[in-house]
Amino acid sequence: MAEHPHAQLVRKGYEAFSRGDMDALRSLITSDATQHVPGSHPLSGDCKGIDAILDYYRRLFEETAGTFKVELRNVLVDGRGHAIAMHHVKAQRGDKRMDEDGCIVFRIVGDKATDLDECVEDLDRMDEFWS
Repeated sequence: MAEHPHAQLVRKGYEAFSRGDMDALRSLITSDATQHVPGSHPLSGDCKGIDAILDYYRRLFEETAGTFKVELRNVLVDGRGHAIAMHHVKAQRGDKRMDEDGCIVFRIVGDKATDLDECVEDLDRMDEFWS
């Protein structure tokens, strides 16, 4: 059986992110999308609009000197415009290391993501890593 189109969209996004292909990501996310980043660190908050989202991705790589890596583990869909991507993240920032699970809840309209809600394994550890 073929994979659901929403799962395919999410997989394409993770592949593009891993390659650093911002043009491909731009084609998968609506221009007015919002990404919600949890925590209380310098990168947390709402990234409103595709340019702000792509700038957030750029900062993830920049702040970790290119060590930010994400491995997509699974994608779950409901067939009603939601997909959950479960992933594992590894990164290094100076002497700090990140090695934990997380997920993003996607809201999808048509063939593009309109809202991305990040969830992390440990908010305190995430805040410490990015602060």
